[in-house]
Formats: sequence, structure tokens, C-alpha cells
Amino acid sequence: MLPQEIIRKKRDGQKLSAGEINEFIAGVTNKSVSEGQVAAFCMAVLLKKMEMDERVALTSAMAQSGTVMDWSRENLPGPILDKHSTGGIGDKVSLMLAPIVAACGGFVPMLSGRGLGHTGGTLDKMDSIPGYKSQPDVALFKKAVREAGCAIIGATPDLAPADRIIYSIRDVTATVESLDLITASILSKKLAAGLQGLVMDVKFGTGAFMEKYEDAKTLAESIVTVANGAGLPTVGLLTDMNQTLGRTAGNALEVKEAIEFLHNRNVDPRLYEVTAALTAELLVLGKLAKDVKEARQKIEAVLKNGKAAEHFSMMVKLLGGPADLMEKPEKYLKAAPVIKDFHPPQKFMVSAVNARAIGIGIVELGGGRAKPSDTVDHSVGITNVAQIGEEVGPGARPLATIHAKDEAGFRHMSGVLAQAMTAAGKTGISGELVRMRIAA
Repeated sequence: MLPQEIIRKKRDGQKLSAGEINEFIAGVTNKSVSEGQVAAFCMAVLLKKMEMDERVALTSAMAQSGTVMDWSRENLPGPILDKHSTGGIGDKVSLMLAPIVAACGGFVPMLSGRGLGHTGGTLDKMDSIPGYKSQPDVALFKKAVREAGCAIIGATPDLAPADRIIYSIRDVTATVESLDLITASILSKKLAAGLQGLVMDVKFGTGAFMEKYEDAKTLAESIVTVANGAGLPTVGLLTDMNQTLGRTAGNALEVKEAIEFLHNRNVDPRLYEVTAALTAELLVLGKLAKDVKEARQKIEAVLKNGKAAEHFSMMVKLLGGPADLMEKPEKYLKAAPVIKDFHPPQKFMVSAVNARAIGIGIVELGGGRAKPSDTVDHSVGITNVAQIGEEVGPGARPLATIHAKDEAGFRHMSGVLAQAMTAAGKTGISGELVRMRIAA
């Protein structure tokens, strides 16, 4: 069928067959479908939507549009598992989850992305480690997974290439918000990675892309249903992103907090809870624990005995980073020229946080990209961040310690924090940190 006829059919609100979807995605990949036709298809899907079996077909077709990782030849003695987050401020969970799962007997080939909008990217965090190859060839990627049990890298160009083409067009055609296309974009890369289990961290709140809880719940339900329909066992957790997760935000600063976490030192309770909840679900999915209770016991054990830290260290070394990063992070992780506490002029208790504004502030400091060609300053950001319910101001704790490249950056971020972290209005927290579990 001609591409325009497939577009016409969806434009008119008709259901597409799996064959039609496969044919269209094949055309996207081999360039026989034009960018204009991709844009029209995306707009038709946004406006007319897809039924669940159409979403499954679209996701599967995009996953099969390039190389699909085959781990069977590696003879790995454990399940292939991964986690994906919809993004937030200070979300460094992947850096701890991957080595914890590895220490418990799983294997984590984690394909991560760079910062997007106001949210930080896992790949940018790993790039703050000198020498670390975040885009290794397939042979080195597999070696790291095989020997360290985990590898956190960027998606290679041959994995789900149709997604890369479609996403770039969605970004400039006002079709990013399509639930059908979001679901297919996230899952196509995970299916292409050859996984046997996936946990989704779908965030809601002021720092999340899906700010409203009901919107995040709808997305989580879509991802879990489609992933399981495509043959990938998946569980989703809805987690609160109404404030910074942990006490840091900014690339090298988050790596430092992750290292402390893996050493079982100065662990923030909220960060631990989200990390443990997601990791426990993966261990159960991979049959590495019989239930969540046993999984949490294993998580606690590998943090206390140092095995999780060892796996992170092995991963960093195998991918070209410093062998002694875990022992001497300050030697390798670049520090900002200006590091100062910011106290608001009057004492108050933090009751609400605009986490998105904080994320944008860090991008403006240089810790993210306003446009794709921008260079990231890995040293900037904030540490010692106050949380909701804590008293700040003169005679109390600071709102945060600001890490900036100059005094102007410090002053700008001070203004951002003063506006974003307030005593006004209702508290940003309502209910549990991990609000809901969604399974097939």
C-alpha cells in the first residue's frame, strides 16, 4: 500500500493492520517514506489515536527496524534486565540500580539518553567521568555487560533507527505529546536491547514531563500493556517528582552522590526508597528473588558488603574510566570554580517546590543544553538541597549549595531557588513517594 493511503486511513480514524504499520515503518527506515509523510502520519496518530493492538504493532515494528541485540551467545548466567525513567530533577537512580542488579546476579545492558528539556540525562552524568566511553562499539558493550554485569551507554545508531527518525520529526511538528508515539518510542529501544524484564519509573509532579498524576498513570498503563503485549515482561511504578530526588542535581554532582550511595554512606531516604522499589521489582521479574521482601533484603546486603560498588567500579574501568574512581571521586570529577551556600533572607519551612524551574536553572548554568549543539558543563549544579518540610534561612540550613562557573551564575541560580522553593501554597507532597504499581 502507498504511504499516503496508510496516512489517509489513519487520518480518517480507521484502524491500521499490523501489516500496514510494518510496511510504513520499513519505509521510514529505508527512506522510501518522506519526512513530510512521517510528519503527516504522526499528526494523524496524535489526532485520531491508536487502539492497543496498533500500539503493540507500531512498537514492535520500530524495535525491529534495525539491530536487535542477541544475548544468547554470551551464555550469561542470569536474566537480561533494565529500567527506564520518564525523567526528573536529580534522578540518578540508574547509576545505583544497574550495579545493584548486577551484584544480585542480573545483567543490565542499559541504553540511556542525554538531557531533554528541563530533565537531566543519565548519559550526560556518565560523560562527566573522564575517559568513560558512553558510546562504545558492540564488542566492548557486550564485554562490559558480561564481566561487570552492567553497562550504562547511549543507544547505538543501528538500534531502533526508525525511532530516531520519527522522534526528530515529532520534535518539530508538535506531535511529541502523542501517547501512542511516546509509548512506541520508549519501548522500541528497550525491545531492541534484547531484554527479558523491564521496570518503568513513570514520574508525576512539578519536575516531570507528565505533571498531572492521571496523565502519568495513563502513560504507565500504556507502556506496561504494550510491553507485555510485545513479549517483554514489564512492571511500572508511579513515583513523585515534586522536588529534587536526592540531595544533588547536576551531572558530576549526581555521580558523586551515586558513589556515596553505593558505599552506603550519606544515603538520602527518598532516593533510597525509589531506587530500592524499582530494583526490587526487577529482581522479582528476573526471578532473582521470590518476592519484594526478599529482593529488598538482597539489595541491602549488596550495598552493605560493597558488591554493588565493586560492579560499578568494574563497569567504569572496562569502559575506559578511572580504576580508582570509587576511592577518589574528587580527583576525577570536575569541580565548579564557585561553590557557595545560598540562604534565603528570611527563615521559613519549605512547603512547595517548582522542580521544573530548578531543572531549567541548571540548564541555564550550563549543566544542560538549550540546543543540541551546546556543550555541557558537567561541574555545575546544586548539592545539599533542602527538601519539603525542612526549615531554611538564617540560623537554619541553606536552600542549597550552588556550584557555578562564576559569580553571575551563582546569583542567577540563587534567584531561581528563591522563586522555586517556597512556603506559599499547599505542600507538594501528598501520599506515598511510590504512589502506584502497575502490572499486566
